[in-house]
Amino acid sequence: MNYRHSFHAGNSADVVKHSLLIALVRALQQKPGALTLIDTHAGCGLYDLEGETSQRTGEATQGVVRAFTDANPLLDDYRAAVKAVNVASEPRLYPGSPRILSQLLRPQDVLILNEKHPQDAVALRAAMRATPAAVHERDAYELWLAMLPTKTSRGVVVVDPPYEQTDERARITATLAAAHRKWAHGVTVIWYPLKDRDTHERWKQQLRRLAIPKFLVIEHWLYDADQPGIYNGAGLFIVNPPYAFTQALPPHLEALRAALAPDGHRGSISAEWLND
Repeated sequence: MNYRHSFHAGNSADVVKHSLLIALVRALQQKPGALTLIDTHAGCGLYDLEGETSQRTGEATQGVVRAFTDANPLLDDYRAAVKAVNVASEPRLYPGSPRILSQLLRPQDVLILNEKHPQDAVALRAAMRATPAAVHERDAYELWLAMLPTKTSRGVVVVDPPYEQTDERARITATLAAAHRKWAHGVTVIWYPLKDRDTHERWKQQLRRLAIPKFLVIEHWLYDADQPGIYNGAGLFIVNPPYAFTQALPPHLEALRAALAPDGHRGSISAEWLND
């Protein structure tokens, strides 16, 4: 499944991912200690929703546009992050995870970004020029392990690949196992698309065998039944989520489900511990 960021910027998966990522980082920032934030597949950093690639899919109309017409205050932080890169009230530009993470930085925090695709790396450096982010152009899985343990005592690794390669899930699983051995207390966020339930369940079984104790699974299914051959939703695996984040999660998830449900569908969004 090819999920290159520029074709899907601002879609429902981005709304869920970025809204929850903001909440997670802010929960960690309730403590004053420095954080290192690492994005292994950073993409371009900033996307034009009126550009050719975004217009080709039109997915933002079912994502960020719906979130902006929704009145639930639990989505205010997400909407504020998008508004921060736009002049007009309606979103034309969409911030990827690098720009959103840069907005959350405190003076003591560190932001490390990586993008292997040469053209996207050039765009990323341009998008992050006014920020203190360090930008790398390396293999994402090599960088993931090389940066651990982080120089600060706490940190977050965001893994958000395009799933272009058939071995992407296997590489994530193997690297996560190695990363957890090096950095058992660290927070890891892994984004994934949902195409069909059987494939997803097989991957969860493989991840369950890693026996990572605090492993949260968030699944957002857009439709009431799988739609064959298309994108059906997305989710996050989160290792070691902070308590303040998990306690506030149920109403936040319901706000996301309600805002993003396609016409004629209720959809579902859930959070459960993988090894319970």
